[in-house]
Amino acid sequence: MTDIEVVRHPTARRIRLVVDPASGTVRLVLPRHAAMKPALAWAQGKADWIAAQRAALPQAVPFVPGAVLSVADETLTIGWTAGSRRRVERIGDTLSLSGPIETLPRRVEAWLRARALETLAAETAHYAAKAGVTVSKVAIGDARGRWGSCAGDGTIRYSWRLILAPAWVRRATVAHEVAHRVHMDHSPAFHAVVARLYEGDATAARAWLRTHGAALHWVGRSSG
Repeated sequence: MTDIEVVRHPTARRIRLVVDPASGTVRLVLPRHAAMKPALAWAQGKADWIAAQRAALPQAVPFVPGAVLSVADETLTIGWTAGSRRRVERIGDTLSLSGPIETLPRRVEAWLRARALETLAAETAHYAAKAGVTVSKVAIGDARGRWGSCAGDGTIRYSWRLILAPAWVRRATVAHEVAHRVHMDHSPAFHAVVARLYEGDATAARAWLRTHGAALHWVGRSSG
């Protein structure tokens, strides 16, 4: 039997069954007062549809020796050899490490997160200077629902997975969040600031993330 996450949504007008492309979670969305039992029975009857949706999900790219990653527009291959060295080193186009094989995924992700924070902080500083605004802090996380956010206190938080996206997409996201330091909305004035900062088609970057962004959430996930 398929595990189904049930969510009651206050504004939902009908029962919906969805498969989250970023996680593979099967979610049954119910209006506030919908009956649970018949809705679950209906969802369980959609097993073939669920299987088809899951078969179309992005392919997992686990962090294992030989895995190929796109990092900041560069192709890097994970290389592991027996030994005691735990630190991840980039040697040419290889992410080289040894140490316990069972900790390899955690160490590769930590390296990617550090690279993401360094890159995103530098790009944020660039666009903030261009906009004439201040950013109090740059942080990273792994939210599935958004690629960046800007808080009223000047903190900008990004998904570390942006380092896996093309650089032009990443920079457009940074420009978008920095522009919120000027306008905390999505008004025409806000989009004008984004266009001025980015000097490119930020709309195309948003479209890329809608089409390909889910696949970034499968990088580092087990294929089992």
